[in-house]
Amino acid sequence: MSEPVLRLTDVSRVHGTGAAEVHALRGVSLAAYAGELVAIMGPSGSGKSSLLTIAGGLDSPTSGSVTVDGQDLGEAGISGRAKLRRTSIGYVFQDFNLIPALTAAENVALPLELDGAGRRSAQAAARTALEEVGLDGFADRFPDEMSGGQRQRIAIARAIVGERRLILADEPTGALDTETGEDILKLIRARCDAGAAGVLVTHEPRYASWADRVIYVRDGIVVDEAGETPGALLVDEAGA
Repeated sequence: MSEPVLRLTDVSRVHGTGAAEVHALRGVSLAAYAGELVAIMGPSGSGKSSLLTIAGGLDSPTSGSVTVDGQDLGEAGISGRAKLRRTSIGYVFQDFNLIPALTAAENVALPLELDGAGRRSAQAAARTALEEVGLDGFADRFPDEMSGGQRQRIAIARAIVGERRLILADEPTGALDTETGEDILKLIRARCDAGAAGVLVTHEPRYASWADRVIYVRDGIVVDEAGETPGALLVDEAGA
């Protein structure tokens, strides 16, 4: 079995100290492999979003380790984690996180340009990604000229542009109607089928059904898993 694209090993995250101390994650270990979509489910406040932000290097664990494509995020440093987010990790958020003053193509090209790509090559890659998500005729439009579903497609194009190995999606369908949400999941699923590893946070079983595995989190602990496991999944004994 090949090495996972994403591996969390005994990850804990504590916010605050003393009486204000909150354990967002408690000894979580999991892996996501190339070609696989993993859904994370659980009640509000269970640690789902904390897991995702740590997986992508937006936050650091209090203890434990995270590797993406063999790179230990703790050893990568701030600049190394930022580079991984520009080149290997794609994010899809519920609120799109697009820059209103930039066109669709400019939003998608931004990570490549920040990583040093020339404007012409970045724009060409962005337009290819927009074609992949069905927005080839919208490259020069601004986000506020598009529907919510179209804006989310731009966000997905930005998440997959270049050679992204890991796609992280945090409730990407939360602001969309059911039909549009299904379309968004098709796009994420297709990217995983093309070889990326994907991790989807959702509270909707119908969207989780697109995943190869569903991992359930409660009170910061992995408590259950459903679906075929292509590699190791370690569960903290306190939540077993």
